[in-house]
Amino acid sequence: MKTITIAPVTRIEGHAKITIDLDKAGKVSDARLHVTQYRGFEKFCEGRFYTEMPSLTARTCGICPVSHVIASSKACDVLLSLTPPQAALNIRKIINLAQLLQSHALNFYHLSSPDFVYGFDALKEDRNIFKLMQTHPQMAKDGIELRAFGQKIIELLGGKKIHPEGIIPGGVSRKLEDDVKKNILSQIPRAMEIAKSTLKYFKENMHKFQKEIDTFAVFPSLFMALVNKDGTLEHYDGVLRFIDSEGNILEDAVDPQRYKEFIGEAAEEDSYLKSPYYKPLGYPDGMYRVGALARLNIASSCGTPLADEELKNFKALNGGKPVLNSFYYHYARIIEIIYAIEKIEELLNDEASLSEDIKADGKINKTVGVGCSEAPRGTLFHEYRVDENGVIEKVNLIIATGNNNLAMNAGVKQVAAAFVDANDITDGALNRVEAVIRCFDPCLSCSTHALGIVSSTIQLRDHDKKIIKIIERN
Repeated sequence: MKTITIAPVTRIEGHAKITIDLDKAGKVSDARLHVTQYRGFEKFCEGRFYTEMPSLTARTCGICPVSHVIASSKACDVLLSLTPPQAALNIRKIINLAQLLQSHALNFYHLSSPDFVYGFDALKEDRNIFKLMQTHPQMAKDGIELRAFGQKIIELLGGKKIHPEGIIPGGVSRKLEDDVKKNILSQIPRAMEIAKSTLKYFKENMHKFQKEIDTFAVFPSLFMALVNKDGTLEHYDGVLRFIDSEGNILEDAVDPQRYKEFIGEAAEEDSYLKSPYYKPLGYPDGMYRVGALARLNIASSCGTPLADEELKNFKALNGGKPVLNSFYYHYARIIEIIYAIEKIEELLNDEASLSEDIKADGKINKTVGVGCSEAPRGTLFHEYRVDENGVIEKVNLIIATGNNNLAMNAGVKQVAAAFVDANDITDGALNRVEAVIRCFDPCLSCSTHALGIVSSTIQLRDHDKKIIKIIERN
């Protein structure tokens, strides 16, 4: 048996390697994604006061700190048994959607678009944002501008673009000022123009990637996401829904406080990334997917005009049943960008958003609190247990990317089997093995609380597990 090692996996957020095992005939017998970083936030948060948790856990990630601040503050709200005022809820939702928008733009423009523009078999020297800036400067500028729009909203409402401090237990620390509202609203038309242009480009070029659409993590699995009680798309609040690959609802209206009744957490020896699974089906049969693809598969509608119009086309891809092709995560993220822009405008125009009543006060009323929200990459859980003084005794985090761990591993194996030939290992084949991971847009630094440089590795091993080839990218 031979083994291919791809290290580091490139154009993702975090540090990982991939091993591909080949049998004596040179066929792929197994493939694994190994997440090789560890930081241990769940442990060193013990002993801290609960009010510190939003700021502490925001440091889990520099890409999606807002997601952690939101989930953390919601967990603290539960500990205090209070509901923030409507203005605070609206401001939190706007910041959360701004985070979603800028993160989705990062994946499409900076990480994935080189594959769409130059093809998966292009020279590796050309598959990067710098080449894109040379050959498609407007496209590169659009990506930067869309990200800047989202980050500016986070800064204006949350205090800082990265690790915002404006979201706190009980509400937010600053009200929405009228001039800030007008400033953001004035930028909505340009942001929507870019989003529509992105959608147009993707739809016009999808036909070039039918081979990848048919092989990139295409298999039956469950899907999980938050939805509103009427089944519409939700990223901040709502209830949990699980569906199967046929679209049948397995569990509905699940209060996130009960997540442990439905989600188990397995650990593998070769990765620091946990493998959550749907408990009723056990491990690993309870594999499920989260993120934009899951959210659009589960939601009956988005609730905004333009996103709903495109959602019909998305759902038509598989005749109204869940879309199983993970390549379409890219499509789903673009639809969510459009939704985020529409929803931000709607929330800004809600008069309640301008209220000066932005924070509720309380004291510790419960010893366990769960905060749940939809991060760009999927459903995020923060669970805290505290003593009567609010000192943290135990923390459990299920990071959005971790929910997709079983599916990402299945996808790597599927793509390796389809494209890797031991007798002719091409860079294009290895790029596709990495690209299937990029479909999920994992944030590995975030999901394992990693520390270190962004890099990746692919290992090729023979039937005796002897490494015969290593590809490293730093």
